Amino acid sequence: MPFIRSHALDETGYVVLDRYDQHADPAEWLDLDYVPWRSSGITRFAPLTSYAGDLDCNGFWNHTPPRTDKDGVWIEEQVRKAPVLARRASEPGANIGRCRVIELQPNTYADAIYNLHQDDNNRLNAEGTGWVVRAFFNLTDDSDSLLILRQDRFDPASEVRLPLEPGSRIIVDTQRFWHAVWHPGDAPRYALITSWTSGPELDAYIAAGHGDPHAATVELDQQTVDDAQLELHRRIEERRRAFEAQGIVMEPPAPLG
Repeated sequence: MPFIRSHALDETGYVVLDRYDQHADPAEWLDLDYVPWRSSGITRFAPLTSYAGDLDCNGFWNHTPPRTDKDGVWIEEQVRKAPVLARRASEPGANIGRCRVIELQPNTYADAIYNLHQDDNNRLNAEGTGWVVRAFFNLTDDSDSLLILRQDRFDPASEVRLPLEPGSRIIVDTQRFWHAVWHPGDAPRYALITSWTSGPELDAYIAAGHGDPHAATVELDQQTVDDAQLELHRRIEERRRAFEAQGIVMEPPAPLG
């Protein structure tokens, strides 16, 4: 039995919604408690929900009993500090799994390409239920930063680059794409990332926000792309040799989620 999916994402795997007036909101993300958590770059996370309402970023399948990325429990002390962010995450009325603010330090395009990863939102998800996707709400003014999506990790021709202006709202099937953010700024980037379950509630939210599955991709010069590809393969080979020296056969990269 197929999963329930949001048809707005069928064609391209993502939609860009109308921009939110981020400047009207307080900078609640600066008041939250953060924990180290590995993602695409040098990152910390401030969870608003977790498996059991603790300050925890781990996948719900790594707890007992394990479950998919649904039914997140709000962390009371975090919600008290960021009620507006919690309200925004709840606005569609869709089921929420993990919900957290990411803090990403500045990086290079080559860093982002090396850190491309696929999420594992639907591990343990039962067929016939809603497919889990992710919303990215940019909180800071990162107009020069890009959300990079690739159908094929090693093929730049499959790459889409979406600008991250303040208030940008992007919903992505992050199990379909390899993805990372290129953030060339001089200060950390903050974004609210929420796992939502596909269904009529999410469909209505996307429609109300005029979700665009064909938002323009930002062009890069070919030399920048080629240099990043070379650096990607150099780092992978360097990593492989380091593991080989320890007698370890390097497996393909696991989803970071």
